[in-house]
Amino acid sequence: MPTALIADDEPLLIAALTERIRAVWPALEIIAVAKNGIEALSLLSQMQPDFAFLDIRMPGLTGLQVAENVRNTRVIFVTAYDEYALAAFEACAVDYLLKPVSDERLAQCIARLQREAAPKADWPRLNRELTASNSPSYLQWLTASLGDTTRLIAIDEVRYFQATEKYTEVVTLQGRFLIRTSLKELLPQLNPQRFLQIHRSYIVCLPAIDRIEKDLLGRQAIYLKDSTTTLPLSRSHAAQFRQM
Repeated sequence: MPTALIADDEPLLIAALTERIRAVWPALEIIAVAKNGIEALSLLSQMQPDFAFLDIRMPGLTGLQVAENVRNTRVIFVTAYDEYALAAFEACAVDYLLKPVSDERLAQCIARLQREAAPKADWPRLNRELTASNSPSYLQWLTASLGDTTRLIAIDEVRYFQATEKYTEVVTLQGRFLIRTSLKELLPQLNPQRFLQIHRSYIVCLPAIDRIEKDLLGRQAIYLKDSTTTLPLSRSHAAQFRQM
């Protein structure tokens, strides 16, 4: 029976991908999951699965760094790189799935894994190609939960993020959803041309802002377009808007 490992720093993504892979390839046994690159490399060395589905951006080691140290496992990258950069994966004979992964694309990838022998990946070339062809890779989508429902949310839908005691709320026009990623971890993954932190508990989407107002006590608030929502703007973050 073929075996596989899945590595991603978002547990919901691991669960969703595991379920979908099992539906497409019931004979494939998922024998391990990892939440960061270091754990992935350790498990791969110990268990030697036939396949590894690796996120590219993970804490500790990137998916590329893990793959370069794997010898007997066929690597499939699950990546948010844009379509232009994916030419590098094609040229270097590397299997990949582009997030968000469609059912059709997953089925095509599984069919290729079942049909073809592992290609010889050109890791040095891949690193050069990705470095040359890509600006920083920012989040394009995320997986969030609302009750028992898990939803795939495009970053373009997000109006703001709000930190709560245990979670981060993702607020869109369609509703409020929860993710486990903190604002501190989330901010470097967001395009700074589109998102700014305005308070220790808030990150706002710049195109969603209508205006900034100051009250009699000098406190500033951000008003969002198409709603009555206002968000606090702390003094320590207000300078960002004066520089624009």
